[in-house]
Amino acid sequence: MSSLRILFLGDVVGEPGRRAVIANLDRFREEQLVDFIIVNGENAAGGRGITPRITIDLLRAGAAVVTTGDHVWDQSEIVDYFPTEPRLLRPLNYPPGTPGAGSVVLETAKGRVAVVQVQGRSFMQPPLENPFIAVEAEVDRLLADGVRMIFVEIHAETTSEKIAMGRMLDGKASFVVGTHTHVQTADDSIFPGGTGYMTDAGMCGPEESVLGRAVESVVWRFKTGLPTRFPVAKGSVRLCGVIADLDPETGRCLAVRRVSDLIENEAVEPSADQSQAP
Repeated sequence: MSSLRILFLGDVVGEPGRRAVIANLDRFREEQLVDFIIVNGENAAGGRGITPRITIDLLRAGAAVVTTGDHVWDQSEIVDYFPTEPRLLRPLNYPPGTPGAGSVVLETAKGRVAVVQVQGRSFMQPPLENPFIAVEAEVDRLLADGVRMIFVEIHAETTSEKIAMGRMLDGKASFVVGTHTHVQTADDSIFPGGTGYMTDAGMCGPEESVLGRAVESVVWRFKTGLPTRFPVAKGSVRLCGVIADLDPETGRCLAVRRVSDLIENEAVEPSADQSQAP
């Protein structure tokens, strides 16, 4: 059986980011021969959170799974939507009883694929249960159930926490990728045990920005220390992420490469995409 190719796209920021992602998923699938797409949508609604409508749009555009992060609850209507859509994930390490789930297993023509998301604890709010204990137990459960292709996303602030997660899962998970910082790292690699790794996938958002927000507003905040709003920036969008080839039989990562595509002329008026600090 041929390898399974996964495309993961990092944090989608606001209307410009989600428009560019939705418009280009089919192109990625055709040009890169992608079998399975995962999108982090936690900043897709005005730069903070995600809505049911946006989730549906991303799934209809071709995403197999949509992940979130620390802004998962920022749009209140998402709470009641979680139990209705298993392909929308929130971090695994929320307490029992939290709406939604932190992992999902989907059937593909090349075998079952599990997607797991956890949230780090260093400098992250709210502080959740220990992500290392939670993800290790979940990956072990999936392996015992015969799932070989296991993709893990860690939504975390610190590089060390992400690397430690990848090293802990080396030989168990197929791929471990980090999100949250919005800046793509250049450490895409395959660890000795066969687990692919990348510290941060980067964002899908306006190129001329500060983490997807209007430059002038963020700079003013840093200069003055005064509160202000951070509108989502305008202009061309850069789509960042990673492509990984997985062996369906063993779950090992066979190849990995970064994605960084500049999509011109994706200017969007961000009038509805206003929020407080990212």
